[in-house]
Amino acid sequence: MCVHCAYKRAWIGRTGAPVMSTAASKVINFRAPAAKQALIDHAVEVSGMNRTEFILDAVCEKAREVLADQTRFALSQKALQRFNALLDAPLAGNAAIRRLLASPAPWER
Repeated sequence: MCVHCAYKRAWIGRTGAPVMSTAASKVINFRAPAAKQALIDHAVEVSGMNRTEFILDAVCEKAREVLADQTRFALSQKALQRFNALLDAPLAGNAAIRRLLASPAPWER
């Protein structure tokens, strides 16, 4: 699964000045305790990125992780029937897959 993070502008810092890039489409505004802001700023210095890039990269990485770990999916009845039909359909004549499925698992060797 791939998630595209389109938010490239955030209101950061005490001045309230927007940090902008050319592809900005939304504003994300949040407050952070001083200790967390100091931690983020230290990591920003080490990373060589600006604060906006660092925060967006970290948040998008976490978002991808959360979405990849999702185990429950809501499907319409029609979509569920189609999904089940695909699962129940016989495997196409692929010799490589047949060999793989016929071989013992690595932990069984």
